[in-house]
Amino acid sequence: MNSIKNNKETPKLVYSIKENDFIDDIPLIDLKKVKDFGQLRFDDWKNMLIEGDNLSVIKTLLKEPSVAGRVKLIYIDPPFSTNQEFRGGTSRTVSRSIEDEIAYKDKLIGAEYIEFLRKRLILLKDMLADDGSIYVHIDCKIGHYVKVLMDEIFGRKQYINDITRIKCNPKGSKRKAYGNMKDMILFYSKSSHYVWNESREKFREEDIQRLFQKIDKDGRRYTTLPLHGPGETRNGPTGRPWKGVSPPKGSHWQYCPEKLDRLDKQGLIEWSSTGNPRRKYYAEEALIKGKKRQDIWEFKDPAYPSYPTEKNLKMLKMIIEASSNDDSLVLDCFAGSGTTLVAAEELKRRWIGIDDSRLAIEEAQKRLLAIKEISAFIVYKTEVNIKEVKDEPVDRKEYRNRKFAGIFGQTP
Repeated sequence: MNSIKNNKETPKLVYSIKENDFIDDIPLIDLKKVKDFGQLRFDDWKNMLIEGDNLSVIKTLLKEPSVAGRVKLIYIDPPFSTNQEFRGGTSRTVSRSIEDEIAYKDKLIGAEYIEFLRKRLILLKDMLADDGSIYVHIDCKIGHYVKVLMDEIFGRKQYINDITRIKCNPKGSKRKAYGNMKDMILFYSKSSHYVWNESREKFREEDIQRLFQKIDKDGRRYTTLPLHGPGETRNGPTGRPWKGVSPPKGSHWQYCPEKLDRLDKQGLIEWSSTGNPRRKYYAEEALIKGKKRQDIWEFKDPAYPSYPTEKNLKMLKMIIEASSNDDSLVLDCFAGSGTTLVAAEELKRRWIGIDDSRLAIEEAQKRLLAIKEISAFIVYKTEVNIKEVKDEPVDRKEYRNRKFAGIFGQTP
């Protein structure tokens, strides 16, 4: 009988147009300052809103020491490979009129789309700090391919969550299929030591009724929780009998005997008819703390978006609070109408937004300027950087191999 060895190799996507050596072919760009706004921060950092191809912009930013390897959080909402064009009306709402300007195109499909995204993810990984993380918001029709892609680039061990996001109310589609009201967000980290601030949400009244079914003599709702935890403690006090009761086999008491005595004296331990002690956990304690957020989120898209891809602001704030800290640098290179940037600004983070759509940049700028006391930010446009050196023309490859002089006119 043949034996099968445990092969831990990460599966990879295979397709004919996959390029292994592509970075040298990406042109560097110049960032041309268009306008600056806002009040200077205490650290003199100026946020960046950049109109241009994100692949070239990211490669250029990777040459800047104040940015490369310093981004704590990346959130991207790339095209979903729908083979459609999205237009903006006069009010910048979603429009289907051919007379309105194209907000953005989502025409890449199949292997071309995967390669488009793969190149950007490879560079984005280098943008992340060692304790940084990335969220990729994607459609369920293409998301399973993107999951394999991110396993390949970031490593399967750095996969954290596949989040289901309820995006809309149920719809009565005539398709011969179940209704679609969700998309997905893939959450990966660069290392095992990533920024994480526990995300919690409010209990609903029906949660309280369901989870806290017991009522004490004062009318307070509570439930009971085990006093033991997994794993034996053979030599310590938590492995010994307490009030004549031993922890279950293979377990230990969660608290030392002195604390168990205090809890019992305070009436916070309930003894079953069989003599099994359990800790009382009151509803008011749970309401203050909130419940741990799970991997199904209900953050519906705006009913009247200012831009075709506009996402829920509360969702972006929640992501930013969970995976970054005050003054952390947040990046969105498919910035759209700037929801990530608005959320980052309101939460006192630094930010960089990139999009190749003029309409997107205009809408993002408009939304940012509506924030009272907005931090300093600069709007940039990009130009491919093919210069002459010592009055002699140089070809692109020679230019790419020259030492970079700094995108802000300073030598790194």
